[in-house]
Amino acid sequence: MDMRSLHLAGAPPSGSNADVSVLYDINGVADSTPPWFDRGAAFLGEYGLIGLLGLLLAVCWWRVRRRPGAAPAVAALLWGPLAAALAWVANMPIRAIVERPRPFREHEGLEVLLPGTTGYSFVSDHTSFAMALAVGIFMASKRYGLAALALALLEALSRVYLGVHYPSDVVGGIALGTSVALLLAPAATAALVPLVRRAPEWLVGDPEEPDAAPATGHGAVPAPRTEPLERGGGGRDGDELAA
Repeated sequence: MDMRSLHLAGAPPSGSNADVSVLYDINGVADSTPPWFDRGAAFLGEYGLIGLLGLLLAVCWWRVRRRPGAAPAVAALLWGPLAAALAWVANMPIRAIVERPRPFREHEGLEVLLPGTTGYSFVSDHTSFAMALAVGIFMASKRYGLAALALALLEALSRVYLGVHYPSDVVGGIALGTSVALLLAPAATAALVPLVRRAPEWLVGDPEEPDAAPATGHGAVPAPRTEPLERGGGGRDGDELAA
C-alpha cells in the first residue's frame, strides 16, 4: 500500500500533523521490505537491541575493571541498569496520566510488525530503558558509550518503524532515560563507589587509585636532604647562618 492509499484509508494528509506524518514515512518503509527483514526488525526492536546493550555493558565492565582506580567506572556501569529500571518505573504514572493510545488504534494503514502490543504509547518504555542504560555505559567509557548511544537511538527508531509508537513517544523516552540517568548519577555513584571498593577483586580488579610514587630512574630529581643543622658548626653553611 502506497502513501496515497494510506491517506485515502483514513490517515491524515502529509504535513497536517508532523508527528503522524513522520510515523507514516518511517513505518511506510516496511511496505517494500522482505518478510525476513521485518521479522528481524521486530526481534531486534523488542528484545535484540536491549540484549546488545547488556552485552556491551558486560564487555565494557570486563575492560575497565582492569584499570587502576576502576571503582568510579564500575559504579557507573552498575548505575546504568538501575537507572534504566528507575526510568521504567517513572514512566508508569506518565503513561497513566497521558493515556495516549497506540498509533495503530487511531490511524489506519500502518504496518504493525508487533501484533498484540498493548498498553499506552507515551512514553516508550523500550526507548527510555535503552537510553538510561546507554548513558550509564557512556559515564564509564566514552568509546563504548558512543556505541551504546547509537544502539539506544536505533531502538528508538525501531519502535516507530514497527508501528507501535509515534516519533514523539520515543523522543519522550530519550528525554526520560537521559534525565533519570544524569540527574541522579551524582548521588547514585557516591553511594555505589564505597560498595564497589569493598567488592571482590574479580568484580572490580584494583579499585583504589594508584599512589603517587616518587619519580625514579634517569632524569629524576632527588629529594632535598633535610638533616638537622648543628649549632656552632663550622664551615660555609655555619658561616651563612651566622651572617
